[in-house]
Amino acid sequence: MQHPSSSIYEAYNELHGVAQEIETPFDAPAILVVGHQTDGKSALVEALMGFQFNHVGGGTKTRRPITLHMKYDPQCHSPLCHLVSADDPSLAHQISLPQIQAYIEAENMRLERESCQFLAKEIIIRVEYKYCPNLTIIDTPGLIAPAPGRQNRVLQGQARAVESLVRGKMQHKEFIILCLEDCNDWSNATTRRVVMQVDPELSRTVIVSTKLDTKIPQFARSADVEVFLSPPACTLDGSMLGDSPFFTSVPSGRVGSGHDSVYRSDDEFKQAVSLREMEDVAALEEKLGRSLTKQERSRIGVSKLRLFLEGLLQKRYMDSVPLIIPLLEKEYRSTTKKLNEISKEISTLDEVKLKEKGRAFHDMFTTKLSLLLKGTVVAPPDKFGETLQDERIKGGAFVGTDGIQLPQKLIPNAGMRLYGGAQYHRAMAEFRFVVGGTKCPPITREEIVNACGVEDIHDGTNYSRTACVIAVAKARDTFEPFLHQLGCRLLHILKRLLPISVYLLQKDGEHLSGHEVFLRRVASGFNNFAESTERACREKSMEDLVSTTRYVTWSLHNKNRAGLRQFLDSFGGTEQSVMVGNSTSAGLSLESSFGSGANEKLDTKPKADVKLSHLASGVDSSSCIQSTETRLADLLDSTLWNRRLAPSSERIVYALVQQIFHGIREYFMASVELKFNCFLLMPVVDKLPALLREDLESAFEDDLDNVFDITNLRHLLGQRKRDAEIELKRIKRLKEKFKLIHQQLNSCQVLSTGAPAQSE
Repeated sequence: MQHPSSSIYEAYNELHGVAQEIETPFDAPAILVVGHQTDGKSALVEALMGFQFNHVGGGTKTRRPITLHMKYDPQCHSPLCHLVSADDPSLAHQISLPQIQAYIEAENMRLERESCQFLAKEIIIRVEYKYCPNLTIIDTPGLIAPAPGRQNRVLQGQARAVESLVRGKMQHKEFIILCLEDCNDWSNATTRRVVMQVDPELSRTVIVSTKLDTKIPQFARSADVEVFLSPPACTLDGSMLGDSPFFTSVPSGRVGSGHDSVYRSDDEFKQAVSLREMEDVAALEEKLGRSLTKQERSRIGVSKLRLFLEGLLQKRYMDSVPLIIPLLEKEYRSTTKKLNEISKEISTLDEVKLKEKGRAFHDMFTTKLSLLLKGTVVAPPDKFGETLQDERIKGGAFVGTDGIQLPQKLIPNAGMRLYGGAQYHRAMAEFRFVVGGTKCPPITREEIVNACGVEDIHDGTNYSRTACVIAVAKARDTFEPFLHQLGCRLLHILKRLLPISVYLLQKDGEHLSGHEVFLRRVASGFNNFAESTERACREKSMEDLVSTTRYVTWSLHNKNRAGLRQFLDSFGGTEQSVMVGNSTSAGLSLESSFGSGANEKLDTKPKADVKLSHLASGVDSSSCIQSTETRLADLLDSTLWNRRLAPSSERIVYALVQQIFHGIREYFMASVELKFNCFLLMPVVDKLPALLREDLESAFEDDLDNVFDITNLRHLLGQRKRDAEIELKRIKRLKEKFKLIHQQLNSCQVLSTGAPAQSE
């Protein structure tokens, strides 16, 4: 029977590969090497292995983590390496060291050309060698400490990417972190700060100070060496593994036959590592003026670190065996269930059942859409909700002719992440707030003069017509952009209902997984309906805007007639006569403009309110008749027959334009909201289900195979079934391996506890 201490490494190596491939929740214990680019990370990994395999030097030499499953084999006099397949971890191809180096270099060059530049998926290599420890080591890309400044933005981006990758690897609780530091002052350590973001107590971290041979000459006093070898707790806080740091040196130089190679074989490299360790001990003792204690010697050199890590990992292996078995059992049950579901789905690939599934999905999909509009909290807001800022970025903002957006804080629930009906209501409320607060753009004297033009029967001026021309032009230019912006925003909100509905269906187990062609057809039908409905609704609203800006109906604009009258009556003396004369001479008095009903009401007004009407109708005392006629002649001369724009004429045109613009704004705001509610929101509830069902039934009759892509679906399901069967066999084999190892460990424990009793 194979001893558990030798078979356990093989089982854990296979477990690590399976976890990488199928992303299972269990992790095999391993040593994760973390350090900056200049910390001597790859050189230390090679020293631990006993041979050189990777590129070592400045810059980014590792762009993917490299997992090394090392196994001690005294009969293997040269490294025997296998590269694990990226597609199937159960397959491994024997490969030479130069081929491994070429593969790693090619991967680094490929990633360097891509936008991401770094990849979290590991390169897995199995190694058997007489100098290898029984360890699994993961060599991560070196952390980068870029210089500040905009000129270093590329390097700063790479630094963030590497740190994110390394932090993600450190999150695995089963990994022992090997934290490398290249410093002679523990208070200035850099890698430890990154590690402590994930492991704040350093409870699963081994700290290693590299390049010891370069640091010893830097110490001037023995006291400095003492502090460096045994840092106080206040400097190196936490409860790190091993209680204190390890110190290593790796000799420079590469193995090879070239003229620039220092070592001719891996044996020479191994001897050089051992020699460097002895030289470091001697140099330390010389600096300290005393011999190192046994405790201190156990922390100096690559061999001591290797021995410690091997023992630590072996203990983790033994302790984790009982915990791994239940996880494998759970994964076995999950994979079995997945295989049964695939087999069941293959058995239902006939026309009748596919049609039933399609109709059922249609009903459930439209139900979810209606639920989202009515309101629900089933979909998580942090995943599917949008704040007003997000909504403006993705769906467009309400921007007036001045190019200014309304501050978000003025809109209720602006900071909340909303979706569905709640998001629709917020967008409509913002539309009302923005449009309702829109003022008439400024009017220039040039615009008034240009709007006067020439009548078809005389060349006098008509300021009522002038005001209408200006007002409708200003209103059309001001409100039309808001209409298009509202349509774009609400269409964005409606289209967001699709992925949220799919999520709800998946959550309830009602989603048609694997039927991608059918799902794309449903999604296309929904998006086309939303776009066409929004376009039709916008056209209806545009018709209203065109009608209100093409012909002025005064009944729409007399809500503030009292305010307008007060504004006009504020003119005194000649200005009153000018205004009244303008209305009289042009034949368009205010009363006739507002309609006969307005004239009837004026009879009941106090004298202060009707003095303009008296003047306009000529009803006054006999003493004022001559004065009025004189003023009328002056008025005709200054307005009807004179194109010089008087202040009084300018002010009345301005007042009329404001009145007309206000009426158009109120009508536009109310009609647009009503149109979008009736012709965009409601059709999603009462028209979409029938249209989608009609489209599906038509597709079922025409070509069912293309709707569900039955031929391709059979092929994909068959492939998924084969993959699930392979995965199930691998998990079953692993489960049996770990059960056997667990039994062997229990047997060894019984024998070890029974030995003392027999001796007695």
